Amino acid sequence: MAESAAELSESRIFPADSPPPQPNSTGVPVHNLTPEELVAKAIAPVKKQFLRPPPTRANQNDTVKYTNERSSQQHSSTLVKEKKSKRQLKRERRQEKKSASHLCPEVAKSGDVSSCPYKDKCRFSHDLDGFKAQKPDDLEAGSTNTLRKSSEVNGLNKDVQKLLWKNKIKFPKADAKLKSLGLLGPAKSKMKVMEDKEQEGGVDSNNSHATNGNGCMKGTGDSVDESECSPCVPEENNIVNDRPLKKAKSENVENCCSVEGDNAGVSVLEEDTRNNTADTQPAAKIDDILPETDGSLKTHPREKKLIDFREKLYLAPLTTVGNLPFRRVCKVLGADVTCGEMAMCTNLLQGQASEWALLRRHSSEDLFGVQICGAYPDTVARTVELIDQQCTVDFIDINMGCPIDIVVNKGAGSCLLTKPMRMKGVIEATSGTADKPITIKVRTGYFEGKNRIDSLIADIGTWGASAVTVHGRTRQQRYSKLADWDYIYQCARKASDDLQVLGNGDIYSYLDWNKHKSDCPELASCMIARGALIKPWIFTEIKEQRHWDITSGERLNIMKDFARFGLEHWGSDKKGVETTRHFLLEWLSYACRYIPVGLLDVIPQRLNWRPPAYYGRDDLETLMASDSAADWIRISEMLLGKVPDGFTFAPKHKSNAYDRAENG
Repeated sequence: MAESAAELSESRIFPADSPPPQPNSTGVPVHNLTPEELVAKAIAPVKKQFLRPPPTRANQNDTVKYTNERSSQQHSSTLVKEKKSKRQLKRERRQEKKSASHLCPEVAKSGDVSSCPYKDKCRFSHDLDGFKAQKPDDLEAGSTNTLRKSSEVNGLNKDVQKLLWKNKIKFPKADAKLKSLGLLGPAKSKMKVMEDKEQEGGVDSNNSHATNGNGCMKGTGDSVDESECSPCVPEENNIVNDRPLKKAKSENVENCCSVEGDNAGVSVLEEDTRNNTADTQPAAKIDDILPETDGSLKTHPREKKLIDFREKLYLAPLTTVGNLPFRRVCKVLGADVTCGEMAMCTNLLQGQASEWALLRRHSSEDLFGVQICGAYPDTVARTVELIDQQCTVDFIDINMGCPIDIVVNKGAGSCLLTKPMRMKGVIEATSGTADKPITIKVRTGYFEGKNRIDSLIADIGTWGASAVTVHGRTRQQRYSKLADWDYIYQCARKASDDLQVLGNGDIYSYLDWNKHKSDCPELASCMIARGALIKPWIFTEIKEQRHWDITSGERLNIMKDFARFGLEHWGSDKKGVETTRHFLLEWLSYACRYIPVGLLDVIPQRLNWRPPAYYGRDDLETLMASDSAADWIRISEMLLGKVPDGFTFAPKHKSNAYDRAENG
């Protein structure tokens, strides 16, 4: 395995007679300032005997290439690489997939080379012996994979995924609610065209497909069963010449019509179901009355199972780092409520396995929700209905505060703060579709100095949301400056009694938690985000009401738990180990900002304090305090073994973003 912590960090320790500390990265000489002056400058007041000069580095970029001496010598002559064309790169990728290291999934499952339906045309390798010869031994956690399968839920069913790929999943509840709200587009012109085509021949323009009784396209050689085409339709709808059949047909037509043009990619049976419109036209007239007559049978929002967030420790949904193994670590350390990473609605409706993996839940997460993000009511409502049917969750959270450009430019996230009517449509459509409680997460506003959520907080409860989390920053602020908790208190006092308001922003100790709860009793609870990334034992501190002066050995044990949970979740083979390493390094890019309690002149540490260069009380603590990716990789080697030659790592989320110029 790897070297010990002391050996790895030996090169990081400076001699006792080293020169006095130099100015830190901010240019401020910290050694001659009082603790009060350091706090005023947002610099962590580390005790002077632990201060040291900042390390000198050749490169100041964020990407670190970590290689051993042998690999660096091998690649020293190839620093300047010839630029390759896209066609050449594509050909190399195909050849790499044909190598023995990329075994066909079907062959890997069955162990039989003939089990792959693509035979010689398969893009993966079928060399089972070659794969076993080059494959390294699994780590110890490999024996727990059978236990992992039974302790995790919310996996994407393959049959459902295929139906999503073909747009053959129906959303009767979502479309009925959208229609009642006037948010479902009629698409009359296209419907008229399809009616004319049906009157002429009853087939499409290619004369190669017809529709079955459920409105699903069925070719001459298609083996898809009718029950697969409409898994959401009750069984009694399959009875011939029965009155509910007409209702089901009309629902299929109305529910599968196209909506707004921006959502054309995720419309369900947009073309196929329109082929069946002529036969169901009389039933459509009857169905116009049915939603009102059946309204008394629907679940009233007050009859839904509500979740009491009061006094519960809520781990915020965290992109990339808030994965299932990290949530398990936080559950062990005292978190009460956990939530999955943000998933995009369009990707879920398209059946992307990588997006559905964000919804997975461990058995230890007794109060668990998923967070989704979408721009339009129809997209979000259909996603909510799909999650409600396919997943086991306690609540569904809708993100309306994400500041990332790629999300905002699509009209989702914080962009919804500028469109209150669309926000209303999203909340009303989703709350009327799902049986689970709907919660939302917002920011104070879009532009700095123009808070607006307080004017909407009274209406959010009437729209159907069970709880709202207010992050005390605007979208323009991102994560700069301090959260505006006075404004969060104002929103909590304006909210109705049946709407739970949670606060979010800069909670980093049990004193912060106590202050917010005492200053505003109307707050149901507080959501903890970056504070849990830097020190996940904050949940233990809040429950035990103490500052935990955790040792480096205890911190290493927490990281060992993460590595073990990661190998159980992602697998203990080569790919699983490297995936676990990647997410461990992402977490360490935040964890390095923690300063032990025993090293501070003023406690507790604040989230906006910039840590100066300092020694730890032992070599391992010094190593954990490093902001160098090379040192993070050394820590990962202590837990997961040596990294491959030429290994590179660039943090996805810059942990030093609080002092970058573009963030204020």
